[in-house]
Amino acid sequence: MMLALAWRNVWRQRRRSATTAAAVGLVVLIAILFYSMGGALTNSFYQDVTARAGHIEVHVAGYRDAIDFRARLLRPAGTLSARVAGTAPAADVVGVLDVPALLAGAARSRAVAVVGRDRSPSGAPDAAGELVAGTYPGAEDQSAIVLGRALADALKVNLGDVVSVYAPATDGLGAAAYRVRGLVRLDDPTREAATAYLPLAAAQELAAPDAVERFDIHFPAVHTLRDDPTVAAAASALRRSLGPGYEVETWRQLDPTMVALVNAMDPVLYGMSLFFYVLAGLLVMNTVYLGLIERVREFGLVVALGARGATVVRMIVTESVLLCLSGAVLGGAAGLAAVAALAPGFSIPGFEGLYAALGIAPVLYPSVSPDQVAVAVLFALATGVLAALWPALLATRIAPAEAMRHAA
Repeated sequence: MMLALAWRNVWRQRRRSATTAAAVGLVVLIAILFYSMGGALTNSFYQDVTARAGHIEVHVAGYRDAIDFRARLLRPAGTLSARVAGTAPAADVVGVLDVPALLAGAARSRAVAVVGRDRSPSGAPDAAGELVAGTYPGAEDQSAIVLGRALADALKVNLGDVVSVYAPATDGLGAAAYRVRGLVRLDDPTREAATAYLPLAAAQELAAPDAVERFDIHFPAVHTLRDDPTVAAAASALRRSLGPGYEVETWRQLDPTMVALVNAMDPVLYGMSLFFYVLAGLLVMNTVYLGLIERVREFGLVVALGARGATVVRMIVTESVLLCLSGAVLGGAAGLAAVAALAPGFSIPGFEGLYAALGIAPVLYPSVSPDQVAVAVLFALATGVLAALWPALLATRIAPAEAMRHAA
């Protein structure tokens, strides 16, 4: 009975109520889009982390404490790669071999990490960074090397020049000469000045035949945190398949700083969205108050008939909540439709340079969780309750005799 009466009272002034409900709906729409763009930013961080390190890494057990180069190696690399690929058939398995070495140009030398990498079969981005000059050598090219651009500057070498790599105390050739085939830019300038890349086969020939230091496992179809349970399930399957001699770690174990950032994102978004709800609450309060002024006689009669203050408060709060709920439903539906339309990914032309400078992926994947939608609607309902409290308290103080003399 009270709900039906409240619904009728809400729409007595249709234009005013519709304007207020539309404003609440717009706030809910903005909040959902805001949360989804926060999700897009989080997903961009996720893509960056997993592009650099893979969704999963496989190492030898105890690799973090291993000092000797040989103690960190996985052998036989070919057999293990096939085993990993069989356990995670939807993934790209990229073998990586980090070789501590001395790299020398014609006049200068520098201690570097020579990284041997397979190229991802799907063409997914990887830790080799952005190619700014030249090309990547083919998988079987044993004579070409790619340098960090800052490293090439430090050594005073250019594309086509020959550099020598010395890797003593390893199991391969230990020394070889390579022609500079490409230059890459990395996010970390320090790493850019101390990293060179070889095809995996060339790095193995140099330092560790049929061995890798780790496998980076990339899932080409997994772009967002929403799909991350696929990664956790694959990691569990790999642990069972490989046994205790190996460490299988997801990006969450590899980058706890990023995990903390992801976990902090929702509270920050919720706090920032409160500003919009405060503005909507002021509009709702105005609407409820004007409705109260127009119905002073009605509330005076209700009080005269014996209604308690709590009943009057409940009537006004119910009307405000119904008004906000109407807007929240419409705004929520519009917001979810917009997120669904953008979810396959979108990019803004002309902002590629800014994206690269900020470390944001060029394709954004907006996403919103059921919890975030629930929070947006609950905020709208809380706005209705809080905005109605002051007018409701005023209504409880209406004297019936004075109310009968009131002219709206």
